[in-house]
Amino acid sequence: MKIKPLADRVVIKMTEAEETTKSGIILTGNAKEKPQIAEIVEVGPGGMVDGNEVKMTVKKGQKVLASKYAGTEVKIDGVEYTILRQSDLLAIVE
Repeated sequence: MKIKPLADRVVIKMTEAEETTKSGIILTGNAKEKPQIAEIVEVGPGGMVDGNEVKMTVKKGQKVLASKYAGTEVKIDGVEYTILRQSDLLAIVE
């Protein structure tokens, strides 16, 4: 199944949470932080949103930094995705 976002929304797939710290300590499930870096899977067409013209500035395949609790999480074919507005993306990771 394929997801096609509408308007100024993007579909992202979060990266995996770190299993160990830089010093080598293994983290338990409760100690892991929710990842904020994600890969863009699909991008909506942009257009008129709330009376304003929105131009999409991100592209499929880019790595981005997303707001921690933004968007809606969905699970399709066993894979978890997050759908959010382009404005909830904080930065492009290069």
